[in-house]
Amino acid sequence: MKYYIATVLTKGKKEQIPLYAKDRKEANDFAKLKHAGIIIKVVEATEPLDAQLKRFKANFLQNIKKRKIKPDALIAAVRQLAVMTNAGISIHDSLNEIADSTDDENLKFVFGKIADDINSGHSLSQSMENFRFELGNLTIAMVQLGEKTGNIDEALYSLANMLEEIRANVVKFKKAMAYPRNVMIAMAIAFTVLISYVVPQFKDIFEELGAELPLPTQILLTLEYVFNNYGLYVLAILFIAFVTFKYLINNYTHIRFGWHKFLLRTYLIKNLIMYSTLSRFTLVFSELIRAGIPIAEALDTAISMIDNLPLKQKLLSVRMSVEKGSPLNQGLKETGLFENMILQMVAAGEDSGTLDTMIGKVAEYYKMKFDAIIDGLSEAIEPIMLLLIACMVILLALGIFLPMWDMGSAVQGR
Repeated sequence: MKYYIATVLTKGKKEQIPLYAKDRKEANDFAKLKHAGIIIKVVEATEPLDAQLKRFKANFLQNIKKRKIKPDALIAAVRQLAVMTNAGISIHDSLNEIADSTDDENLKFVFGKIADDINSGHSLSQSMENFRFELGNLTIAMVQLGEKTGNIDEALYSLANMLEEIRANVVKFKKAMAYPRNVMIAMAIAFTVLISYVVPQFKDIFEELGAELPLPTQILLTLEYVFNNYGLYVLAILFIAFVTFKYLINNYTHIRFGWHKFLLRTYLIKNLIMYSTLSRFTLVFSELIRAGIPIAEALDTAISMIDNLPLKQKLLSVRMSVEKGSPLNQGLKETGLFENMILQMVAAGEDSGTLDTMIGKVAEYYKMKFDAIIDGLSEAIEPIMLLLIACMVILLALGIFLPMWDMGSAVQGR
């Protein structure tokens, strides 16, 4: 966002108003929208230091405090909006009605602001762009589909179904993670108690030995010293590091890109991200093709809802390939994301004129793969969980008992 100064003539007086916008045209539009009077000129300027600090503080606090709308509240709101739109009620009135009736404060705020923007002349998708984080990319992509086809109510019904499916997958994921999570929490608590209360009891004995302690014991004593003397500082540092990292991820694209790339190389997580992304991409893409949207434009909309930046970059190359005249299956092949079977299905769909049907079947295939990963998640995590538990037990056992065995050997040697 760039910094602009708009000079506005109001009641015979000139007033300079600071604005943030992507370009001069957008700054001019903002000035007309938010300030009554005659716009004399809009010029780009150097942002003052105090304004920079204020913006940094506002962005920092916003990234800490902002929260997505609760999934259940969003699903109910989207379905209610679809029903009201289908009944002939205007989008503006529907949004206001939903905002007034909901208990979710985030939903109330977001829908209220969207209604105000629509009243100012913006489209629904343009108004939602300001709340991409709260609403999600999928919501905006499906609303864009409804606006392009003229069937906003059908698009909203489809969106509600998709959000319910995603919600069901999240619930399944949480259930699959419940047992491993509880076991690891119990082990962490047990390890903390041992480090805090048990290891100090042996510390005096080990110090009386005066002998060189084995490595596991040194590690335990170091952990005990750090935990008991600097525990609060460590927690504070971890909290600050987490908040800083979150801010950097949200505000710097290259850092977010590197983080997403790292996740795509991480065990288990890479498959979850890959198949959930491809499932949603193909599902939205098939809906767009079925609605008669041109392939390049459909790709644009479907890609816009992808969160993972490396995957988004690869799929953007498909759009460029299609614009140059290459068949869709060739563009998909160049990404390296799709199996040969999928490419053959897409090619068959292009040749037979049933691309929307084939892409729909591809979406079903990726949904099946994603569901299989979720169902087998608990079993896949068990080896990692057992390894961590074994490492903690071995560290505690060797750290405490090795010096005691050395003491026993020394006594017998005498």
